[in-house]
Formats: sequence, C-alpha cells, structure tokens
Amino acid sequence: MLRSGHTQSAIASTINKHKSVVSREIKRNRDERNGKYDFDLAQRKCDLRHKKKPKHKRLTSEMSQYIVGLLEQEYSPEQIKGVSDLNGIDCVSHERIYLMIYADKRRKGDLHKNLRNKGRPYRKRGALKDKRGMIPNRIDISDRPDIVGDRSRFGDLEIDTIVGKNHKSSILTINDRMTGVLRMSKLEARTATVLADKTIELLSPWSDYLKTITSDNGYEFGHHERIADKLKVDFYFARPYHSWERGSNENLNRLVRQYIPKGTDFNLLTDEYVKFVEQRINDRPRKRFGFLSPNQVLTQKVAFIN
Repeated sequence: MLRSGHTQSAIASTINKHKSVVSREIKRNRDERNGKYDFDLAQRKCDLRHKKKPKHKRLTSEMSQYIVGLLEQEYSPEQIKGVSDLNGIDCVSHERIYLMIYADKRRKGDLHKNLRNKGRPYRKRGALKDKRGMIPNRIDISDRPDIVGDRSRFGDLEIDTIVGKNHKSSILTINDRMTGVLRMSKLEARTATVLADKTIELLSPWSDYLKTITSDNGYEFGHHERIADKLKVDFYFARPYHSWERGSNENLNRLVRQYIPKGTDFNLLTDEYVKFVEQRINDRPRKRFGFLSPNQVLTQKVAFIN
C-alpha cells in the first residue's frame, strides 16, 4: 500500500490499527540508508530486537545470596526449595539451584563443596565374597515385624558405625525410623564390647519406648544379645549387601560425612564436636517430613520424649 501511494491513515484503516501504529512501524523498521520500508527487513529487525531485549530473571542477586546462605549451612537444593515453600519465600526449583552450583564450580567456585557428596556423582558399591553374616545367633530381618517397615511408631531403630582414618577409630550412629532423630558418639575402639556398652549408654534414657534395632553384619555387633537383653528390644540383622534395608541409617551416615569427611582421624575429634554434628543434623529439614526437622517431628509426634 505504501508502494501504491496510500496514506498511513488509509493503511491503518485497512489493517484495523491506529495510524500511530503504522507510523511507528514505518519509522522503526525502515531501511535507514534510503528511508524505504521493506517487510522482509522489518521482520528481521523485529526479531533482532526481541532477541536482544532484556529478559525477566527470576534468579535475582538477592535470591542467589539467600540460596548461598543456606548452602553454607549445608542445606541441600531440595531442602532449600522445600523450606522456602514452607515459609512462603520465593525460590527457584532445586534443579535450577543445582545448575547455579555447577556453573559456579566451572568458574572455580566453592559452592559445590557444601553438597553432601561435594558435587561428585554417586557410584554403586559392592564387593565379592567375604564372611559377613556369620554372627552367632543372629536373627534375620525377614523375621522382623512388618510394622517396622511402616515407620509408624517410635522405637524402631537402625544402627551402624562410621569408620575413621586407617580403620583405627569409629563413630556409632543410631537413628529412629519414624522421626529420623540421630544419636551418635565416638567409640574408643571398634570392638563388640565397646560398641555394646556405648549403645546401652546412649539408648538407656529411651529404654521404656524401644521396640527393635536393625544393624548390618559387621563383627562389631557381635554382642547384640547383650544389647537386646539390657534394652529389652528385639535385635535384627539386614541381609549382607542389602544396605537399602537400613536406608535411613545409610542416608544419615552420608549426612555425617558432610561434617566428618572420609579420611578424618576420629581421635582428633572432640566429643563436643560430635554432639554439635548430631544436633546440626537433627535440626536439618527433611523432605519426607514436609521439610520439618527430625527434632520438630519428635516434638510433635512423640510427646513423652523430652
């Protein structure tokens, strides 16, 4: 219509737009060298403007600072997103937080060091043959009551040890399957006697409420019968190399490793620091609890425990 000599008002009337729209289109997208308007050039200029114009960014600098603050408290990306939703705080998805962390890692940043596995991929664990599972008078997990798998009552525990540098020291970890609450302590020696003594000491305040304990087949649980007798509980053993049968404890041990990495000489750790780690983990939000912490779940659901 321009080439045919029509006025801008006539063009506007034909395409049902205001004449100022037509005027702005011609002025903005015409050829600056000769002043002529060409639809192909106009479209290319329009596309270029859309490509270059600033986009809305949800991950603002303020949100990034908020996320970094929680990462420095060892929150996982899922915990950061879950707690933010719980408290009505705007936050990007946990996948976007991971992208932020790995982008920082490529820039030689340190954010990935706050992750449980320091940004390393998971790997499968396994072994060939050994003599695990030969503990005398062990009761297999297949005989454990089905209610334990429901996580519906307080007092069904899982127990394990974390080994220190050169396998010369260890830490005992015990968790309740329902609340996720952790109890942990250094062991003077990785022997069945020492472990049994420490287990009885840690759990005696709860002895009236305990039901079962499930462990792996490590030799350090050789005095399981004494533990069961003193605490009045039933002691069961998972099948060898079936770590998922004690999944809660395995996950907790990985959390502990975030504070006490592999290769650490446990003899250099103070009892106060071990208790600090226990408290820190018990105060961390958990996805399975709707991002409440184990201590909060314990307070809400187990009123008889102080």
